[in-house]
Amino acid sequence: MQVKDIVSEIEKFAHPALKEDYDNVGLLVGSAEEEVTGVLITLDVTMEVLNEAIAKDCNLIVAHHPLIFRGLKTITDSTETGRIVMKAIKHGIAIFAGHTNVDSVPEGVSGMMAKKLGLLNTSILQPARNKLLKLVTYVPGDHAEKVRSAIFDVGAGVIGNYDSCSYNVAGTGTFRAGENTDPYVGEKGELHFEPEVRIETVMPEFIRSRVVSAMLEAHPYEEVAYDIYSLQNEWHGAGFGIVGELEVPMDEAEFLGLLKSAFNAGCIKHTALLNKPVKKVALCGGAGSELLGAAMRVGADVFVTGDFKYHQFFDAESRILIADIGHFESEQFTKELFFEILTKKFSNFAIRLSEVNTNPIKYF
Repeated sequence: MQVKDIVSEIEKFAHPALKEDYDNVGLLVGSAEEEVTGVLITLDVTMEVLNEAIAKDCNLIVAHHPLIFRGLKTITDSTETGRIVMKAIKHGIAIFAGHTNVDSVPEGVSGMMAKKLGLLNTSILQPARNKLLKLVTYVPGDHAEKVRSAIFDVGAGVIGNYDSCSYNVAGTGTFRAGENTDPYVGEKGELHFEPEVRIETVMPEFIRSRVVSAMLEAHPYEEVAYDIYSLQNEWHGAGFGIVGELEVPMDEAEFLGLLKSAFNAGCIKHTALLNKPVKKVALCGGAGSELLGAAMRVGADVFVTGDFKYHQFFDAESRILIADIGHFESEQFTKELFFEILTKKFSNFAIRLSEVNTNPIKYF
């Protein structure tokens, strides 16, 4: 098994195109062609984690937070990042990161938080925008089903919990085949009128190439007419945060106790209690303060995340309970997520969870 096989499995779960523009995900150090002796899963790549990988004969580290984030102009021993990169290369250890792309899928970082709290009826809190495309093509009627099936099979036509979605209109196409053509219908040099079906469907931007390839392969025409439009629709197949419901409403203090226990939080910073039961819960792994407005719009009773700043707590306006459990605490179960993804596919391979607690924040 090679590094690229491990990378591919994680990126099937969370495509790298789903990352934020500022992020740096994927294989950051090492060769994709290298044979893997073992995988070590961690939240952060520190020198202690790297030494653990060496000791456990794991030559691939899978992390949530990118070791190389803002870019490196030099790789020297003058910085901790430089020292880690140098030592990793020296020992033949590859480093991979799945970050905001893993944040943005429903079963990702926030999905793991929701699972730990036992939330029901979950959905994306802030759906992605500008990630969808509309594909339009024109097909002879007797080939319409073949083309539709081909593009649906590679992921086009999914809207929410529905698949194979398309809109079809019968019409007439015209064309004149030139001398250097081999037309499917019609004669060279003659204007031809062909009964056609206009097929419209949607697709996430990152599967565009494979959908177009499938369409071209299934289409009978030598030259295929098709259009692709960018859409501004919300896409509920990706985005940040999760909203769901507790099976049974809880008292606010009881819920904060549940949070502290479920996430092993050293402390929880929160706004004033509102003296009302908690039923609808919004949450976001990592630094999710910018999603407070979305949590309020969906009518959540509480918003759980990390890294709220002092003045941002005032934005609750006594309408919602904010519970800041800490950045590390909210993302710690990403290790379990990576472990589940990889052991499901590679059940007999050495995949280990790091035993190093990389949380840089301590509680006195």
